[in-house]
Amino acid sequence: MLTRIFLSGELRPRSECRLPPAQAHHVVRVLRLAQGDAVTLFNGDGAEYDAMVASVTRDAVTVKIGDARSGAREPALEIVLGQALSSGERMDYTVQKAVELGVAAIHPLAAARSVVRLTGERAEKRVAHWQAVVVSACEQSGRNRVPPVAPVAELAAWLARPAAGGAGALRLLLSPTGATRLRDLPRPAASIVLLAGPEGGFTPEEEAAARHCSFTPVRLGPRVLRTETAAVAALAALQALWGDF
Repeated sequence: MLTRIFLSGELRPRSECRLPPAQAHHVVRVLRLAQGDAVTLFNGDGAEYDAMVASVTRDAVTVKIGDARSGAREPALEIVLGQALSSGERMDYTVQKAVELGVAAIHPLAAARSVVRLTGERAEKRVAHWQAVVVSACEQSGRNRVPPVAPVAELAAWLARPAAGGAGALRLLLSPTGATRLRDLPRPAASIVLLAGPEGGFTPEEEAAARHCSFTPVRLGPRVLRTETAAVAALAALQALWGDF
């Protein structure tokens, strides 16, 4: 697969555009691309655009945009992930792999046992960081739509909102004590909302609140998975059961 570069904004075929500084640095200093090298551009509209490096200078990289082509790599199975906050690289890993596995949107949630506490400007910066992780994962995996990362929300407030995933969504709560396995569930008629806990898991009160909001507790085998493993394993299993695996 050719080098893929995300550019926000309109991409017009048969025109030229200048890469933003971060992308230009990556193209020249990391990838060592030169004039005439082919790349693929995408902006999240679902298409991808053939392009070629038109010029490289010390301060700028210009690319010539070719024709748009279909890049249909989005799964038919829409899965929204509600992920309780975990620390540092664990959250980054979950976000990255969730995107690779086809998640449609990510909602970071503050739970009682979340080690990390994010509010105000610090929360906004982390969301921006996770959105950058999403973009990078889309570049790597070939996705042409960029899943949004929602602002950090308290779990109770998130559960009280109109349900993510829309009416009729199958709501699943990952729980080591759940009595249901994924394979026991019928094929969902609509989207799936997957709720995964923090390092210490959800409290009994939080699990009860989720069940009250129509979340079905499901277990992933007899072993207790780490927070950065649980959602990723569940997403892979869901894609294998009902998605495009």
